[in-house]
Amino acid sequence: MAQKAPVSRGDSPKEVRYKFVGIIALTILCALIVVPQHINRIIDSVNAQTNIGIPKLPERDFNFGLDLQGGAHLIYQAKTDIVPPADRASAVEGVRDVIERRVRGGLGVSEPLVQTTRVGQEYRIIVELPGVTDVNTAIKMIGETPILEFKEENNTPPRELTAAEKKELDTFNASSTRRINLALADLRRGISFEEVAKKYSEDDTTKNNGGDLGFVSQVLQPELVEWAKTRQVGETSKEAVKTTIGLNVVKKLEERDAGKEVSASHLLICYQGAANCTAAYTKEEALSKINGLKVQATIQNFSNLVKEFSTEPGAAERGGDLGTFKKDTMVQAFEDAVWDASSGTIVGPVETEFGYHLIYKRGENMLKDYRLAWVFVKTKQKIDIVPAADVWKFTGLSGKQLKRAEVTQDQRTGQVQVSLQFNEEGTQLFSDITTRNARKQVAIFLDNEAISTPTVNEPITSGSAVITGGFNFNEARVLAQRLNSGALPVPVEIISQQKVDATLGADSLSKSFKAGAAGLLLVMLFLVVYYRLPGFLAFAALLVYTVVNLAIFKTLGVTLTLSGIAGFILSIGMAVDSNVLVFERLKEELLSGRMLKSAVEESFLRSWPSIRDGHVTTLIGAVVLMWFGSGFVQGFAVVLIIGVLTSLFSAVTVTRTFMRIVTQLSKEKGNSFYLGYKQE
Repeated sequence: MAQKAPVSRGDSPKEVRYKFVGIIALTILCALIVVPQHINRIIDSVNAQTNIGIPKLPERDFNFGLDLQGGAHLIYQAKTDIVPPADRASAVEGVRDVIERRVRGGLGVSEPLVQTTRVGQEYRIIVELPGVTDVNTAIKMIGETPILEFKEENNTPPRELTAAEKKELDTFNASSTRRINLALADLRRGISFEEVAKKYSEDDTTKNNGGDLGFVSQVLQPELVEWAKTRQVGETSKEAVKTTIGLNVVKKLEERDAGKEVSASHLLICYQGAANCTAAYTKEEALSKINGLKVQATIQNFSNLVKEFSTEPGAAERGGDLGTFKKDTMVQAFEDAVWDASSGTIVGPVETEFGYHLIYKRGENMLKDYRLAWVFVKTKQKIDIVPAADVWKFTGLSGKQLKRAEVTQDQRTGQVQVSLQFNEEGTQLFSDITTRNARKQVAIFLDNEAISTPTVNEPITSGSAVITGGFNFNEARVLAQRLNSGALPVPVEIISQQKVDATLGADSLSKSFKAGAAGLLLVMLFLVVYYRLPGFLAFAALLVYTVVNLAIFKTLGVTLTLSGIAGFILSIGMAVDSNVLVFERLKEELLSGRMLKSAVEESFLRSWPSIRDGHVTTLIGAVVLMWFGSGFVQGFAVVLIIGVLTSLFSAVTVTRTFMRIVTQLSKEKGNSFYLGYKQE
C-alpha cells in the first residue's frame, strides 16, 4: 500500500489573520499610490471644513510611451564621409549610444527608442521620445552635442592645375581680356560710358544704369578705391583695373568726406556684474588692477600686457587689437576717450558696461568715400578651379579621446574655463601635436567653430588642455556636462521631425483598457462559475495583484507602451494559471476524501513545483528579451518581469491566505461552495 505524502499543517490562525491584515494594508497603500487624487479630494474637503491641515498625498502620473501619449519622432542622417568605410558602422553605433544617454539624462525620457538603420550608403538614427512635446528643445539637446576637435595649421599647398584645367583657365581669361579691350577701344572712339557699360559689362545689376556702383566700400572693392584715390572726378581709367574677380573699366563719379577712422588696441579688466564677464574680480579689485597696469604700460609692452592680463576672450591671441573703426562703432564712453586722445598715447582707465579699459590709440586718418561706375568682365583664378585648402587640418584628437571635462578658473585672471583631461591615446596624440607645433598655433574647434587658437610654447605631455571661450559659469558647466556625456563620433543632420499626436495613443489606451476590463470580467465569471468560492477568492487576489502592479509601475517610473500593457496582461494570465493549478489539485484532494483544511494546504504544496517552474521559465525568456532587445521590446520584458514576480506573490501568498481565512469559517469537510465537495 502506497504511503500518503505528509500534510502541511500551515500557519496558525493567528499568523493567518496577521497576513490577511498585512495584505489588506498593502492593498490600501498601493491604491493610495495608484489613485491619490480621489483621496486628495476628500482631504481637501476635510481641510476646508475643519482647518486641520491634513497633508495631501503626492500625485504622479503614469509614464506612457510614444504610442500612448504622443511625443517626438526624429530621424538623423550621420555624416560618415570623414570616417573610413570599415569604421562607419561602429561610429554610427557610437552616435546612437551618445544620443540615448543624452535624451535619458538631458530630457528625462525614461524609455526612448534610439536605433540605427542603413538606407543605401547612408546611415540614419531614428529617435522616438515619448512625452516630449517641445520638438525644438529635443532637437537642440541632441543636435547641439558638442563636436570637439583639435586642429593644426594646414601648410599643404593646393594641388597644381592639370593641363586641361590650365588650358580652360587661359582660354577663359584671354576671352575676358579681348572683351575689356573692346570696351576700352569704344571709349577711345568717343562712345559714352553708359553705352559701353550696357554693351560689355557682365554685371547685370548695374549695366543698365550706366554701370553706377554707388559709393564703394574699401572692404569690398579695395582695388577700385585705391585707383579712385589718385583720380579726378569724371576721369575714366585708360587701362583695365584688375581685381580678384575680373577686369574693369572704372569711372570716378563723385567724392565726399567720410569722417575719421582710428586704429586702437585695448586692455580690459572686467569685474563681477559687468557684461559678459567671467572673471572673479570685484569692482574695487578690477580698478586697482588696471591702475597698476597703467603704471607699467608703454607703447612697446602694451600688447604683451594685454596677452598676459586682459580678461577679454581671445585677448591672448589678438593682443587686444581692435583694428580700425569709425564713429558710432564702439560704446559711447570708449569712443569718446579714443576720439579725444592723441595718436601714439595710452589713455584710461575708461569704464564701460564691460569693465575698465586701458586704450592705446595707434593712429587716425581722414576718410573719403568714392562713387564709381564700372564696366565689369569676369576672369577666373586658380582658386575658382582648385579651391583653397582649409587653414586648419584635423589632427586626429577629438572628443573620442576625452577622459574628463570640468569647470575651472584661471588662477591669474579668474576667467571661467573648461579643463580637459585625455585618456592614454589622447595624451600621446596631444603630446605629438604640441611637439611638432612648438611656437605655432593649435586651434580648438567646437561644433566646427574655432573658439580658441592658443600658441604652443612647449610640448605638453600631461594630457590636459583648457578651453577658454569667454564662457560664463553656466555655459561652461553645460559644455562640460555635454562633453562628459560623450561627444558625437560623427556629425549628424536632422532630415525628418514629427510631433506624434497623443489622440491616437489615447484611443489605443482606451481600447486596451476596455479590452482588459472585459477580459478580467470574463476570467472572473469563469473562475466563480467553475471553481465557486475559491474562484471568487482568486478573483479578489487578482484585484490585489493588479493594484500592486500598478503601484510598482508608478513608483519605479516604468514607461507603459502597448507592448508593455501586453506584457502586463500576459502576467495576469500567469496568475490565473497558478490559481487554476491549485484549484484543480484542491478538487482532486476533496474528491479523495481529505478534510477541507488539509486539502487546501496539500493543493498549494503539490502545485508549487509546477507554478515555480512555469514562472521561472517565463522569467528567463523575459530577461533574455530585456538583455538583447531594445526600445519597446525591453519595455515589454520589464513589465512582464515585474508582473511575473508579483504573480508569484499573488498566487502563493494572497490566494493562499484568503483560502485559509475562509477554511477557518467553513465546515471541516467543506460544502457545496467548493468544487469537488461530496455530500455524504
